[in-house]
Amino acid sequence: MSDLMRRRTLPILLQFWLASLAVAAGDWSFWRGPAGDGISQETGLPETWSPEGERLAWKAPYGGRSAPIVMNGRLFLQNAVGKGDTLQERVMCLDASSGEVLWQYHFNVYLSDVPPHRVGWPSPTGDPVTGNIYVFGVAGPLLALTADGELLWKRSLAQEVGLITTHGGRTVSPVVAGDLVIVSGLTSAWGDQSRGGHRFFAFDKANGDLVWVSSPGQRPYDTTYSPPIVRVIDDTPQLIAGAGDGAVHGLKLGTGEPLWRYEISKRGLNSGAVLHGNTAFISHSEENLDTSVMGMIAAFDASARGELVEAHVKWRVSGFTAGFSSPVIHDDRIYQIDNSANLAAWDLETGQRLWTQGLGTIQKASPVLADGKIYVGTENGRFYILRPGRDGCEILSEVWMGSEAEPEPIIGSVAVAGGTVFLVTRDALYAIGSPAAAGSTVSAPPPTDLLRSAGDRPAADLRVVPGELLLKAGESVSLRVRLFDEHGRFLRDADDVSWELRDLQGEISRDGVYTATAEPVPQAGAIVASVDGVRGAARVRVIPPLPWKLDFTNLPGDRVPAHWINATGKYEIREMEGDKVLVKLADNPFTKRARTFMGPADWSDYTVQADVRAEMRRRQMGDAGIVAQRYGLVLFGNHQRLELQPWQPETERTVAVPFAWKADTWYRLKLRVENLEDGRTRALGKAWPIDEDEPGGWLIERIDPIPNRSGSPGIYANANFEVYFNNLEVEPNQ
Repeated sequence: MSDLMRRRTLPILLQFWLASLAVAAGDWSFWRGPAGDGISQETGLPETWSPEGERLAWKAPYGGRSAPIVMNGRLFLQNAVGKGDTLQERVMCLDASSGEVLWQYHFNVYLSDVPPHRVGWPSPTGDPVTGNIYVFGVAGPLLALTADGELLWKRSLAQEVGLITTHGGRTVSPVVAGDLVIVSGLTSAWGDQSRGGHRFFAFDKANGDLVWVSSPGQRPYDTTYSPPIVRVIDDTPQLIAGAGDGAVHGLKLGTGEPLWRYEISKRGLNSGAVLHGNTAFISHSEENLDTSVMGMIAAFDASARGELVEAHVKWRVSGFTAGFSSPVIHDDRIYQIDNSANLAAWDLETGQRLWTQGLGTIQKASPVLADGKIYVGTENGRFYILRPGRDGCEILSEVWMGSEAEPEPIIGSVAVAGGTVFLVTRDALYAIGSPAAAGSTVSAPPPTDLLRSAGDRPAADLRVVPGELLLKAGESVSLRVRLFDEHGRFLRDADDVSWELRDLQGEISRDGVYTATAEPVPQAGAIVASVDGVRGAARVRVIPPLPWKLDFTNLPGDRVPAHWINATGKYEIREMEGDKVLVKLADNPFTKRARTFMGPADWSDYTVQADVRAEMRRRQMGDAGIVAQRYGLVLFGNHQRLELQPWQPETERTVAVPFAWKADTWYRLKLRVENLEDGRTRALGKAWPIDEDEPGGWLIERIDPIPNRSGSPGIYANANFEVYFNNLEVEPNQ
């Protein structure tokens, strides 16, 4: 494609994308802007301002680490609230013209390695068509809220698909496209998704049904937070995002089918891509795949297919360490900021660096381009309004947020809406512009369905919806089959479907109603649909009712139960002293810690018991625990203590007592969680050697003022050396 054609194609694609999302010109419904590229079409925006009053519409005492969004005259912000044993994640809704708080929605962090200071990492995302808000928390909950803060539906990705959270806390923000809301992360679930990988999950935005899952990458290195961007390239709507495997991926938006993969780094990618025509631009700050040099900025062909190679790369420059910020494009230039807060301009066609402007020393926030100006803050607390050009960059405004001695770090990007720039620092929220203009919107253009096929094309792909089911014994569910063309665009719902059950007991009718067997046995399998030779499947688990008693003796072979989440490859069943026990393997440092879930996330008021044992080698022991209703009871071998915890990194929510735990000795753990009538939750735990009688009283107890009212039963292990489980029991509280 010629340069002229590229320049003409970009505005056409941008107009199509904006219309497809029905975005109002005054809205900023995604943290990277209405088109996901950090660009606003608004004009007449401020060039100078002061936190003391000049062009300051209002200020509110609500800070955070993420970016705000603005939709229909309301601003939405995700951050932390409370402290210590009351610390939670929340979504705030404020009047965009005044800063008045309209509502707040609080939710817990649970069974996560995310530290308290990294709560509120992602940003909420709005749906311009419905006005609903989608929120992805650092512990893996995905929430759909109305514009008035009412819960529509929720999913717990940690318990349902084995989402892995880490001390780094990196968490993506949702993206809404058509009828889908999409998130991604490192997961280890069950069956063909048991291998740890960076996966993308698309849910029906109306009801939370899982529509598709995509596992496009290799083994991941990190959790990441690369923002996706959606574009139509050669008639195929693509979702483009970096992942934990050090590659940027292109997926068919409608089905999740991988289109291409460009591997560039030995660590995960956090920066987002931007596009100019069919050319995508990406950067990172880790070690390059083919050299020990750190960092790269590159341009490559996003219309290619398969594993991208050097022939698909238009240009690349090594040694530019931009791993947190995402770039913006203006005219014939791309602007990006490295980790040391140096803003650089690059020629789109050649990759020539045109100039560099120092802004500070530490950078996380991405630039926003609006009205020919760049709005951006640094982690040092400086906020800039810049006028960039081909030959250099003019600083229009430089403001210290807080003071030079105690700056207010800026980690998130600004939002631009209704003639106002909205800035979040660690401590406060600022509206920069005219109070009368703040929050104003204009009528949205009529929506265009981005994911619907034009014309009568043949079916090339098939999706069974819901794509993942968790059922009770004897429960029935109605499935539908959706057909897609070769571009991943929706064609129609199929009505003449052939069905097949794999590794499942029960019946399925011709019209797609599956009824699980009433026998109280666990199941894990698939329902396969076929239409004119095109096949697809829904993954199904069936969970028997309580009580459970599992001593591992009657399980075939050495494999863990197939329906467990985050267990395959991490545990095995092994003969030990004339018995069969569950062994947490210590053969892989990457997976030595694991939380494994066994049932639905909506169970409550039950008790979990299990026998546990640990080896000692080189004076080191592992840790073993059980989980009930999002609370963990854990024996720590090296520290010789027993802990009761909903979220271990927040130590004020943890209760601990000394406990002498001998190596190579079996102990019994017992955890009961009770929902109290006053709205709080009581968790009680005890431990004792199995050759002794159960103690009459509880050894450890916590009454939680911000309770977890439901959650899946499970086990936990940290196996520096092998840890063992036996005689697992789960029963309703008596």
